[in-house]
Amino acid sequence: MNAAPKAVVLAAVALALCAPAHADEEPAPALVKPPAALTLDGVPGIPARLAEKLAPYGDFRASTMMSWHPVRREVLVRRRLNATNQAHIVAEPGVAPQPVTDFPDAVPFAAYEPSKGEYLVFTRAEGGNEVFRLYREDLASRAVTALSPEGERVSDVSWSRKGDRLVYATQPVDRNNDERKARTSVHVVDPLRPASDKVVARLEGGGWFDFRFSEDGKKLAFVEYLSANDSRLWVMDATGEHRRRVTPLAKGAPVSYLLPRFSRDARGLFATSDHGSEFRRMVYIPLGGGDERVLTGRIAHDVDEIDVSLDARRIAFTTHEDGADVLRFMDERSFKELPRPPLFAGVIGGLLWRPGAKEVAFHVTSARSAGDVFSYDIEKNQLTRWTNGNSPALNTREFAEPRAIRWKSFDAREISGLEYLPPARFTGKRPVVISIHGGPESEARPGFIGRNNYLVDELGIALIYPNVRGSSGFGKTFLKLDNGMKREDAVKDIGALLDWIGQQPDLDASRVVIAGGSYGGYMTLACAFHYAERIAGAIDVVGISNFVTFLEHTESYRRDLRRAEYGDEREPKMRAFLESISPLNNADKIARPLMVVSGRNDPRVPYTEGEQIVANLKQRGTPVSYILAGDEGHGFAKKPNADFQFYATVEFLRQVLKITP
Repeated sequence: MNAAPKAVVLAAVALALCAPAHADEEPAPALVKPPAALTLDGVPGIPARLAEKLAPYGDFRASTMMSWHPVRREVLVRRRLNATNQAHIVAEPGVAPQPVTDFPDAVPFAAYEPSKGEYLVFTRAEGGNEVFRLYREDLASRAVTALSPEGERVSDVSWSRKGDRLVYATQPVDRNNDERKARTSVHVVDPLRPASDKVVARLEGGGWFDFRFSEDGKKLAFVEYLSANDSRLWVMDATGEHRRRVTPLAKGAPVSYLLPRFSRDARGLFATSDHGSEFRRMVYIPLGGGDERVLTGRIAHDVDEIDVSLDARRIAFTTHEDGADVLRFMDERSFKELPRPPLFAGVIGGLLWRPGAKEVAFHVTSARSAGDVFSYDIEKNQLTRWTNGNSPALNTREFAEPRAIRWKSFDAREISGLEYLPPARFTGKRPVVISIHGGPESEARPGFIGRNNYLVDELGIALIYPNVRGSSGFGKTFLKLDNGMKREDAVKDIGALLDWIGQQPDLDASRVVIAGGSYGGYMTLACAFHYAERIAGAIDVVGISNFVTFLEHTESYRRDLRRAEYGDEREPKMRAFLESISPLNNADKIARPLMVVSGRNDPRVPYTEGEQIVANLKQRGTPVSYILAGDEGHGFAKKPNADFQFYATVEFLRQVLKITP
């Protein structure tokens, strides 16, 4: 069916829905009222009965670890309260979390003051704009005091051991930055005396983060991040003096150094490094001179997280193995690895030692767990579960577990991904949704897929999460395979996946939808024009439609970091290439229905990236629906908005994949 007849049919359907029903006709179904912040264009009405079916799949309340109380065995976790994620206290394992923040916008970071725990500090932004500001909340009175300058984006926060000072970094945002030049200010403040705030260093660029005090509070270690493959470690006095780079400039291939943590005596740093290796290994770097010492050389996997306990004299770290994480321990003095606890396979984050104890906390997600906080006491060999984030209306033990799949791409390189298959009651070849992660330096991992379980369990859709070239977790060579002029090689990996789908007896190659967010949104749009005749539709969430306009309008504190990945649009040759591969300039080849989602306050991928591809396709008569949230940024963080986005996604998939209710 071509575009014009389809438009006529849709108009007729709309008129029919608006027309009064005859006495012998069933009344029109009740529709969901969209949240006031959403602007809809071409989005069909959502039946209320569909929203009722979907509700349990959006009712999970995952918890992530934020902070230990310094005196009591009590944790601070991040968990949804009403519409957004807020800080909660869990007074003891298994008790109901009690909220200590309640704002219209999410609280991404919070931490107890580390001496008495009488107050906490936290960050929040407004409407998804990511201009995070730092605050203190006194727990007795719940009074809130701003600590950081208004209009500057807080990007990093860390306590001194004694709790008398806090270090944080800020960057100006473009609305307050006439030069639109990236720079970072490093602040040190006593949170009880906001007027004590002092800028101890000003650094050029926006890639400075992970500031950490030494045990005695006299020094700071931090990262200079230039790209996913190139980062350095620095140390300076906490006064900002005597700043020096402590990792060498690479003579050949660049090296990635991350996660600096001081040793007890401040004579060295524990960190991760891929120097001389495909993978990030934990190393010890002596600050007085000498070569770095590799501590995990026998483990051929990335070290993802590190936390050093100077009380327990132990290092907790995670290794990324076959998509899941393994929690490991090492003696801080002998560097010998210690026995590790048996955990269910999942993705681990938030490693944090309890002060004055031999207990480490973390959160874990898996295909059947939305995400909960656990702790492990290495002395008692005891694992404790603190929270339960699953939906009471659903038995997550019945959710699909992913299986690893592999296929050969255009250059014979093996590409992998995760596949979730629907229950056996769905017979015949199943429709497919290919969901492409963002980043691009990210990875599809066997964590919790949330609402998407509805697509598998109730609609019988097979979900595939590919890890195209440029994904992390597969070595630094693989990570660089999509850089610059190689950008469309990653798109070809999806073309090869479409070939693979066509060879599977249980999958329907004629009913495939491509979906993705952020960089995955670019990949979605690129596939929509490269493989227009091989897909049924596409869903672009906060994606890039033109690399040149994206690089020119993304916030200044991230622009150079993105140029390192995508290429510098100021160079004529690169600009011409980026224009040639941009979906906006190839929109005439997009022939299948498209759904686009944007946040008006998005500082990363401006909403105009979605707006311009929608306007172009509407002018051409290509079917397109558009959701714009006036109070969101890079993805929908408020539950009512996220719920409606998913309702619309389900309706879109039912239509283009020809799935009957």
